[in-house]
Amino acid sequence: MIVWINGAFSAGKTSAARELIDLIPHSTVYDPEIIGGALRHLLPQKKLAEVTDYQDLPMWRRMVVDAAAAMLAEVGGVLVVPMTLLRQEYRDEIFGGLAARRVAVHHVLLTPDETILRSRISGREEFENDPDGNERVRQWAYDHIEPYRAALGGWLSADAYAVDNSRLTPAETARAIADAVRTGAAGACGIVQTPEPTGETLAAGVLLFDEQDRVLLVDPTYKPGWEFPGGVVERGEPPARAGMREVAEEIGLELDVVPRLLLVDWEPPRPPGYGGLRLLFDGGRLTAAQTRGVLLPGTELRGWRFVTEGEASGMLPPNRYERLRWALRARERGTVLNLEAGVPVG
Repeated sequence: MIVWINGAFSAGKTSAARELIDLIPHSTVYDPEIIGGALRHLLPQKKLAEVTDYQDLPMWRRMVVDAAAAMLAEVGGVLVVPMTLLRQEYRDEIFGGLAARRVAVHHVLLTPDETILRSRISGREEFENDPDGNERVRQWAYDHIEPYRAALGGWLSADAYAVDNSRLTPAETARAIADAVRTGAAGACGIVQTPEPTGETLAAGVLLFDEQDRVLLVDPTYKPGWEFPGGVVERGEPPARAGMREVAEEIGLELDVVPRLLLVDWEPPRPPGYGGLRLLFDGGRLTAAQTRGVLLPGTELRGWRFVTEGEASGMLPPNRYERLRWALRARERGTVLNLEAGVPVG
């Protein structure tokens, strides 16, 4: 399992983590910042220049998950991770990757008062005999206070167990975290435990529309970006029926009619993904009563909404948006399209 200690820069995560491993048996500190430092030496400067933060590198997020899984396989026990995560989509990607490996994550947030936080930042000295380097580090931490405030006012406070360590020593903070994990107050994140595929997969999605022909999208907790209701087709299951099952499980709607196929898209393998066939079906228009009956019964989704095609372009990852775009064209024409990597063929 993992105890992930989140919070603003200078919130006291690392010092609390060092104390916490003395309170949780068989625990080890795992700091993903080391991976970020390594990437600065490994990647070409041109690639590094494309981002302002190593967390923006998809490679970093994948390596954080892979290294955590490798450490747990080698040393076992509990990993204590002192790492700031302020972007919800990065949390989804990393925690979702860990969930796919059946690694439970207990998410804890340190919330010292901002005056104390700023005082700690002003006193940071990272580099001996390098005033400019220390000033850059302090300014970096100051610049991230506003994103921290925004995350705290939104998804972060609802996602993590908060510990106000304004007046706690690192040892006291660690005891508060250990108690919260032990008692279940800081329980494991309720994120879907989707197993990683071991080969190409067959997945079925269902497009549902409102009376204005806007399409329904859902917001998964376990990966970045919005999605259509749907999922992987189980062994021996008809794809259209799989789409109906996923609609019922994800948003609580029982479809009376088997949906019509709109397109088949072959998704090429892109490591670490295996790719496979992606089918989209037309689930038809929902009545006002059906729309009122939309529920989120599981822990896989945090929200849903009807959107126009234009709005979807800014919400869906590019490959899924192309799939939606061509599915809407197929629906308009009353035909079925065959795609390869999002491009019609044949």
